[in-house]
Amino acid sequence: MGLSDEKASHLSHLILNHFKDPAHARLKVEDVAVLREIKRFLAAELQVDAEMDVVVRRRLASYSRPLAEGSSEWDTLYRKTFEEEMRKRKKA
Repeated sequence: MGLSDEKASHLSHLILNHFKDPAHARLKVEDVAVLREIKRFLAAELQVDAEMDVVVRRRLASYSRPLAEGSSEWDTLYRKTFEEEMRKRKKA
């Protein structure tokens, strides 16, 4: 799932405004540079999630007993498998 440019911009501005509060951080670069980096980070994280979704769905589809997508069993296995794959990825 991707974000539209408008949504990414909105989220970036919300995050930037949070960081501009002196209680959270003090920025030493221009707002534009921070916004660009936040957008890059959001896009990268969404890409990782999309890649993991493909891996998890492929793994669940390989089970000998088919699982009905959307069932509580499928949802539980999807979540557990997703978390497992993310842990593997972080170790690598």
